Amino acid sequence: MKILIAEDDFTSRNVLSGVLKKLGHEMVEVCTGTAAWEAMRQPDAPRLAVIDWMMPGMDGPEVIRRIRSLATDQPPYLIMLTSKSEKADIIVGLEAGASDYLAKPFDSGELRARVEVGRRLIEMQAALAGKIEELRRAFDQIKTLRGIVPICAGCKKIRDDKGYWDMVEVYVSNHTEAQFSHCICPDCMKRLYPEFMDKEPNGSGDAGA
Repeated sequence: MKILIAEDDFTSRNVLSGVLKKLGHEMVEVCTGTAAWEAMRQPDAPRLAVIDWMMPGMDGPEVIRRIRSLATDQPPYLIMLTSKSEKADIIVGLEAGASDYLAKPFDSGELRARVEVGRRLIEMQAALAGKIEELRRAFDQIKTLRGIVPICAGCKKIRDDKGYWDMVEVYVSNHTEAQFSHCICPDCMKRLYPEFMDKEPNGSGDAGA
C-alpha cells in the first residue's frame, strides 16, 4: 500500500519510513504541509497518510481539513502525528478530520498496529465501493413499469410519454427487460382461422373391405 509520510524532522521521517517499508509499504515522503496537501490532492494519492502536526507552510490539522474537503467516495485514512498530549489538542486534530493519532515519541509497534487498522479499513472501504458500483450498474439495467399506463380500449395500443401510440409489445419492450415470442391463442385461432378449427381428425381407421 502507498503511504504518505509528512514530517519535517529528518530523523523522525526516516524512522517512520523504515518501519513501514519493512512491512512492504511504498513510501511517499514530504517535509512540508504544503507538499503534503499537493501530494494528497493528486488522482493517484496515497490511501493512508501519517501527518505531523507542526510543519512549515501548513500545519497538520489544516492539511487534514483540506484533504477532507475533497470530493471522493473513498476518503483516505489519516493518522495525526503529534507531540501534543493535552486532550484538547487531540480533539482539535480529530475534529479536523484525522482518523487516528500517534503521540511522539512513537513506539514502532504502535505505529505498525495503527497503520494495520487503517489498511484493513481501506480494504473494506474499497470492497464496499465495489459492491455499490455493482449495484449501481445493475440498477441502471433494470427497467420497470410504474404508474398509470394509458391504453386504448379498442386496439389496445399504449400511449408513450411523447404522445405516440405503440403496440403493447413495443411499449413493454421499451420499459422492461421482457422479450416476446408471438403465437396465436385458441380464441384468435377460432376467429381468424375457423377452417382449421372446424376440421376433426379422422380417427375411424376404417380402411374398407
